[in-house]
Amino acid sequence: MGQLVCQGAMMTCSFGAAPSTLNVLPVNRVMTATPIANIMDSKPMVNIMPFGMCNSMSNPQVAAATAAKLGVFTPMPCIPVTVAPWAPGSPTVLVGNMPALNNSSKCMCSWGGVIQFSMAGQMTIQVP
Repeated sequence: MGQLVCQGAMMTCSFGAAPSTLNVLPVNRVMTATPIANIMDSKPMVNIMPFGMCNSMSNPQVAAATAAKLGVFTPMPCIPVTVAPWAPGSPTVLVGNMPALNNSSKCMCSWGGVIQFSMAGQMTIQVP
């Protein structure tokens, strides 16, 4: 069983240079000590904050900066571009009428990065 994800969970991106924290707005009205997340908490710059510098050549900013330096790889600031919800979520636990987010869920960035949790934000509640 996985851990239930809530506000303040630590995330990493496979192309990011630094970890980031999940921001969960209290619109679902389901709380532990902090709001609990569901799979729809995947909006960039609202729920998913930047991961420092982006190292993906699929990112047009990174590609342009690298081309401007004549092929010398040049990371650029991360701006997450997530268009799909977290997957898979918890199939049996609903938060705000959507599957709850567990620490094994992943979210894809349009630039190729895989965003995943390194810490769920709480350690006591487990979900399937």
